[in-house]
Amino acid sequence: MLGLDLSGRTALVTGSTGGIGLAIARRLAEADATVILNGRKQDTLDGALETLRAHVPGGNFRSVVADVGTAEGCDALVAAESQVDILVNNAGIFGPSDFFKTTDESWQKLFEVNLFSGVRLARAYMPGMKERNWGRVLFIASESAFNIPVEMIDYGVSKTAMVGLARGLAKDMAGTNVTVNSILPGPTLSEGVEAMLKAQNPESSQSVAELGADFVKKHRPSNILQRMATVDEVANMVVYAASPLASATTGAALRVDGGTIDTI
Repeated sequence: MLGLDLSGRTALVTGSTGGIGLAIARRLAEADATVILNGRKQDTLDGALETLRAHVPGGNFRSVVADVGTAEGCDALVAAESQVDILVNNAGIFGPSDFFKTTDESWQKLFEVNLFSGVRLARAYMPGMKERNWGRVLFIASESAFNIPVEMIDYGVSKTAMVGLARGLAKDMAGTNVTVNSILPGPTLSEGVEAMLKAQNPESSQSVAELGADFVKKHRPSNILQRMATVDEVANMVVYAASPLASATTGAALRVDGGTIDTI
């Protein structure tokens, strides 16, 4: 599509072996970006690469095995790929957790993956973007950053921190062609969410889409769509924000939440 052309640009998508991350990688490849996939295991990366090559014949793909939830993993990723034009901080973990039973160690692990992976990679890649005077940094946050879910307070707080980080980094790039934004998906039917829904409803005969719709109506009643979004719907927003079309969009929290956040 005119304006979405990312030929000549290299994009890194963390946590991109499945779900939203893999959908983002596919959309970026369809816009002719060279895409670097990332995951913790070689076999899952190989599977993701096979899927992408089937969907985007002739696409340019590379991959790096690295656990970005650790400082060592981020260092290994940067050592393997020293320069990118588009950084999509997608890696994240989540799950229901009783606040009063959630340990310090659990909080620390969640923040290492959800927040500090983005901190470390932005610190590594953004100086080069600034020097070249072009770049896109995107943090895949969540509507939970604003609607802190009582069943996942730790997750919501980590996403709030991501939104604040993106805003601050955007200000730090003032006057350049480097933009920084956060993306706020609502409930999205990724593989991880599918697994959670099935685990919560082991005896149900409903389809995953139906379970997702029931979850939205019960736990996110402000959602206007009254269903979960698809991973492609989220990826569409990301590829727009990464494209030349979004050159005047920075420091923003871009909502693809189905209207869940109940503000105008």
